[in-house]
Amino acid sequence: MRSKFPKYVFLIAGIYGLVVLTPHYFLEGHFSAKHPPAITHPEFYYGFVGVALAFQVLFIIISRDPVRLRPAMIAAVLEKLSFGIAGIVLFLAGRINSGALAAGILDLVFGALFVLAYIRTPASRAQAGAA
Repeated sequence: MRSKFPKYVFLIAGIYGLVVLTPHYFLEGHFSAKHPPAITHPEFYYGFVGVALAFQVLFIIISRDPVRLRPAMIAAVLEKLSFGIAGIVLFLAGRINSGALAAGILDLVFGALFVLAYIRTPASRAQAGAA
């Protein structure tokens, strides 16, 4: 059980993220129309989507060998915290809607699961064998 939890958490997060984020490459116009004002700096929009997608791939890579890639889990936690905390702050300031807040909270849930996965992952293969 100890070694399977990190694998599943990162695999599920990565697949979920790919499914949710990939369509954003094709939704800039729709997003601008549904959530005015329109996007005025598309480089920020596409930059966010691109970096977020890159992290989803990292999550899947981590799921393949959590012990070896345990240090990368720290970056994964920071990725989840950055959007989750920003989502709460922006919502409290009245700058985003409840749907965007929900996405931020989901990132915080995944971030907490990533912390738990980090804690449950042995720091080395030797420790993994001893467990």
